Amino acid sequence: MSDCLFCKLINGDIPSDTVYEDDAVYAFKDIHPKAPVHVLVIPKLHVATLTDCDDPALLGVLMNRVRTIADDLLHLTAGYRVIINVREGGGQEVFHLHAHILGGKRLPF
Repeated sequence: MSDCLFCKLINGDIPSDTVYEDDAVYAFKDIHPKAPVHVLVIPKLHVATLTDCDDPALLGVLMNRVRTIADDLLHLTAGYRVIINVREGGGQEVFHLHAHILGGKRLPF
C-alpha cells in the first residue's frame, strides 16, 4: 500500500534501524521502545490486521521469524514477550500486521 508507513519502511522510502530481513518479513527497532529491547516484525505482504489474515502459512512464518529473531539474533535467553495489537481497541496504531518483541528486563504483567 502506497500510504502505509510499514510498507514505506519495507521499500526503503523511510529509514529504520533494521534488525532482520528476508523474503517474507522485515524487522526493525521500535522508535518508541517500551522495553530495553523492542523490535517489530512485519510481513512484507500488506495485511491490515490479524483479523484480516486468512493465511495460516503467513502467520506461521511470522511467528517462526519472531522466535528466530528473539532467540538467535537478540539473544533474549531470559525470556521475552510477543504482542500483536488488533484494531484501535486493541492498541493497534499502524494498520499493517506486526508483532512486537519486548525483552531485556523482567516485564510486569
